[in-house]
Amino acid sequence: MNRTPADIKAVCLSLAGFVALWSLCAWLGDDPAVLPGPVAVWRIFLQETTSGELPHHFLATLLRVLAAFALAMGVGMVLGIAMGASVRINRWLSTWVTLLLNIPALVVIVLCYLWIGLNEVAAITAVALNKTAMVAVSLREGMHALDPKVRDMVQVFRMTPMARLRYIMLPQLWPYIAASVRNGLAIIWKIVLVVEFLGRNNGIGFQIHLYFQLFETGYVLAYALSFVAFMLLLELTLIGAIEARATRWRLSTIAQKS
Repeated sequence: MNRTPADIKAVCLSLAGFVALWSLCAWLGDDPAVLPGPVAVWRIFLQETTSGELPHHFLATLLRVLAAFALAMGVGMVLGIAMGASVRINRWLSTWVTLLLNIPALVVIVLCYLWIGLNEVAAITAVALNKTAMVAVSLREGMHALDPKVRDMVQVFRMTPMARLRYIMLPQLWPYIAASVRNGLAIIWKIVLVVEFLGRNNGIGFQIHLYFQLFETGYVLAYALSFVAFMLLLELTLIGAIEARATRWRLSTIAQKS
């Protein structure tokens, strides 16, 4: 949906409230080593940005997030649509998907590092595997929710598979795709941090691990909040646009019926 001035005002006030609560907690604790205030963290952020350290590690994390996200969404959508369209495929693959859903992300990460090695392929594979099953389940349920009347129309007009996918299935699956995008980005970047924490030599997770060992809370917050701020900006812009696109056809249908 399009952001109205009231929505933007609410977001700004909510963020201001978060900063005010953070400032209050830091003031009451009166121990910068445990919880530094927003001003102290901002200074660290500017220092690390100016030195080039934060942009370097931020970009490394962002590239891993994008690669794992693209892989998980691509494979997950294919699996989900196939499982939703075919009872036989769903019967054979549903157990595998359930198995992937219930294996802890940490186990998948460790196994990928053991089997593939401490490299980028293992890191991206581990992250993608943890999200692929979620996307597949979401798209499978979306396929099951398709309007049966539309399916009958497809048979009557004898539409080709590509036309059916483009004009019939994808418009109805957009809400499920949008939900997968939103949840996927939120989950993937958190798993990427764990991957970097355990076995990479750059990235936000690597820096958090480094400053955790040095008991530098301010640096941990500066690096973590930098990516959180980026994800919030992404949520308010790109993901919001995708969500608007996902619900546009439904709103048009409701308007025509009324």
